[in-house]
Amino acid sequence: MLQQIDKREAFATLSRFRAGFYDCLDGRGDALFELTDALLCADGPVKTQVELALAPEHRRGHGSLYGGLNHGRIDVARLRRALAGLPLPKAADGRLVLAVDVSPWLGPDTATCPDRSFCHTYGRGDAKHQMIPGRPYSVVAALETGRTSWTAVLDAIRLNPGADVAAVTAAQVRDVVERLVAAGQWTVADPDILVVRDAGYDAPRIAYLLGNLPVEVLGRMRSDRVLRRPTPPRAYHPKGGRPPKHGSEFIFGDTATWGVEQAVTVTDTPRYGKATTRAWDRLHPRLTKRAAWLDHDGPLPIIEGTVIRLNVEHLPSGGDDKPVWLWWSRVDASPADVDRCGQAFLRRFDLGHTFRLFKQTLGWTKPRLRSPRAADRWTWLIIAAHTQLRLARPLAVGLRRPWEKKTEQHKLTVARVRRGFRNLHAKSPSPASAPKPSKPGPGRPAGSKNRRSATRHDVGRVLATGEAHARPSHHRKGTTPRRTG
Repeated sequence: MLQQIDKREAFATLSRFRAGFYDCLDGRGDALFELTDALLCADGPVKTQVELALAPEHRRGHGSLYGGLNHGRIDVARLRRALAGLPLPKAADGRLVLAVDVSPWLGPDTATCPDRSFCHTYGRGDAKHQMIPGRPYSVVAALETGRTSWTAVLDAIRLNPGADVAAVTAAQVRDVVERLVAAGQWTVADPDILVVRDAGYDAPRIAYLLGNLPVEVLGRMRSDRVLRRPTPPRAYHPKGGRPPKHGSEFIFGDTATWGVEQAVTVTDTPRYGKATTRAWDRLHPRLTKRAAWLDHDGPLPIIEGTVIRLNVEHLPSGGDDKPVWLWWSRVDASPADVDRCGQAFLRRFDLGHTFRLFKQTLGWTKPRLRSPRAADRWTWLIIAAHTQLRLARPLAVGLRRPWEKKTEQHKLTVARVRRGFRNLHAKSPSPASAPKPSKPGPGRPAGSKNRRSATRHDVGRVLATGEAHARPSHHRKGTTPRRTG
């Protein structure tokens, strides 16, 4: 009985989100909503966008598909609030873990498209680092625990050319956290929200920009970085001079500068052998008046944190097991905090699996859309479709096809849930209205008579009394075009 109640609640949550998503579509909502349903119910990966018009869920012509993307309107602010109010996954300690990463929508042949940027890629051609034109999108998602690739995407913004990635990302995370607090996802009694980033971000600067929010920043750092220790106790030199502002150096590549660790943990893993985690407390970067800190007013801040080093015995592929360096925006880390940060960073790779699902299965980067606004609309349709799949996850056991075997719920993939979504779509009526016919009707059948009584007008009385207002509109003066020539 409890399982049936949970399924009913999951179905009700999915139905409410579908209705709320339809209300967010201000212009050409019927076409955009049916395009999303066709995206969910299509057989196999989406290879071309026009093939979605052939799905039974898309009752309109292919012209409405492009018309909705090019001229439709989506209330993005309302959709963001709806996503923040949905049930979100949390860590074992009840903490929200958010991952932030940038995924490019590459367009090598879009030489004349507006607002394009150069995106850094690796693995194309001869597996070299290349800069290819495209549209980069910054995505924020909530992560789950355990071995799963499910994420809850909360926001996505397109990075404009020449944008300050750290500043834009900090503003994006601030908006997401404020929406989560307004939706009741975080209270004062809850632990701080953990934000995980990759090496492409300046983690200390983002932690400084988000200093007044209940968040912890965990970011990856390059292996050639050099940080500083706290200032030693002040000792007055007989010759005088200014006291030092930074302590000794902590060089990632020089073990002689590491000193004694703050915490050390060793964990046995089935695939990587022993995983060793070491942490050093109160380390900060030495900032200078240049680059992002050029316009900073006042003295430069000292942003202290904890440096964590992760390394394993071996990799399953047999490659070089290089260590991973992390920077955490908190100090006085305990062994439990170090393990929690290491596991959270490993869960960050689930967002990469979400990007691969967007591109390879849902066809996020397949359309060749010239307008940046059309690309943004298509991106939000992809996010709405992925959210519906996440909400349908508890119902996926009954959504399987007849020839598919039953699988435990925690082992279901996003693609497996999508294969059975059509069965659920048949039980949930679409709020979109039926399309209107684009051509006139066939008219009266051949051989039948018109039995309607004709409208009679007393033309003689009108001419005698001069009541021009009694004439039909098509008989009034000035309405009939004068024939010339």
